[in-house]
Formats: sequence, structure tokens, C-alpha cells
Amino acid sequence: MGFLELLFTGVGLSMDAFAVAVCKGLCMPKVRWGQAFVIALFFGGFQALMPLIGWAAGSLFASSIVAIDHWVAFGLLALIGAKMLGDAFREETEKTECKTKLDLRELTLLAIATSIDALAVGITFAFLGVNIWAAIAIIGLTTFALSLLGVVIGNQFGSRFEKPATIAGGIVLILIGLKILAEHLSS
Repeated sequence: MGFLELLFTGVGLSMDAFAVAVCKGLCMPKVRWGQAFVIALFFGGFQALMPLIGWAAGSLFASSIVAIDHWVAFGLLALIGAKMLGDAFREETEKTECKTKLDLRELTLLAIATSIDALAVGITFAFLGVNIWAAIAIIGLTTFALSLLGVVIGNQFGSRFEKPATIAGGIVLILIGLKILAEHLSS
């Protein structure tokens, strides 16, 4: 995977974090930059950590399934993308509860929840022989930047970008999975 593919993967994976950051921004009467940076650090940090954990786990058994690694990569990315699309179109019944102070426990749980997909992507990185250090740097920095932007957008414009961002992220991951599959089947 080249830089552009890793960047698109980072953008796709960060859409859940972006959507939550938008919600956090909605709860701020004005942008609190300290809180915005903490939110972005949590989301970016966990989005970088999870692929590393997935890559380490995937590296243990990658050599035994090398003949079908492209199918595994496609399947995982397609499932993650489809889940994101499903989440975007599912009716939301929960209301966002606004708090004035950051709850670090809640933020940790949100960061873990929004980065579980990155764990599965990390497994595919092991199968594809991706430079994990470049991948986690790109994914972490992309998620940091988009989460920071999400807080600002949420504060300024409201929640109307949450659903389109999740849809776009799901489509990007599915397309990357299809590209991986097509490259391996044509060679």
C-alpha cells in the first residue's frame, strides 16, 4: 500500500471518530481548544494503536494463509465498510447528552469503540506486508486532524455532517478492499 491508499484508509477509519467529535463539538457553547485537542489526541492515539495491535496479531499467522490473504483483507474491509454504512442508515434513538467537562473514562471508551475497526485493518496490514510504522503514523495523524476539525464543525454547523461522513468512510473502505482484491486477482 502506498501513501495515498494509507491516507484514504486513515480517512475512512477516522469517520467514526469524526462523527463523535462532531457530537462533542455540538455540546460546546464555543470551541474549547484544550478539550478539542484532548479529544483529537484520544481518537488519534487509539486509531494508531489499534492497527499496531492487529498487525502484531496478524503477523503471527500471516504466513500460513498467504494464498488467501487478499480475500481476508477484502472481506475485513468490506465488512467494516458495510457496518459503517449500516450504522449511518440505522435510525438513531439515542440523544447526545452534553457535559461541560470532559469525562476521560467516557472519552477512552469512545476512542476504543471508534477504533475497533482499525484493529481489523491492522490484521490486513500484516497479510499485505504494509509498513506498519508509516501506516499508524498516517492513520493517527489523519484521525487527530479530522477529530479536531469535527469538534469545530460540530460547534459551528451542528450534526448534519455526521451521517454523510460515516457513509463516505464506509464507501472508502469497501473501495480499498475491492482494489486490493482486484490487484491480487489480476497478478
